[in-house]
Amino acid sequence: MSVDRDAGPGDDAMERRLAEIEAKLALNEDLVEALNRSVFRQQQVIEALQIELRALRERQASSEADPPFRSLRDEIPPHY
Repeated sequence: MSVDRDAGPGDDAMERRLAEIEAKLALNEDLVEALNRSVFRQQQVIEALQIELRALRERQASSEADPPFRSLRDEIPPHY
């Protein structure tokens, strides 16, 4: 058994408020999704930069372990 209600003056206002809330919710869901994509891309960039920084540190450490390059022209002959 269904109950029929007559539309009262407050029903139109309630429908408008509900429509506004639904529209705001849809916009917020879109915004959250856009922010998630942005954070994901930023995380990828951070990870790539960390890999590059690690490689640079390893390259610097290996170059510090090797003796510095010396040219034969810098050497003084033993007879001097």
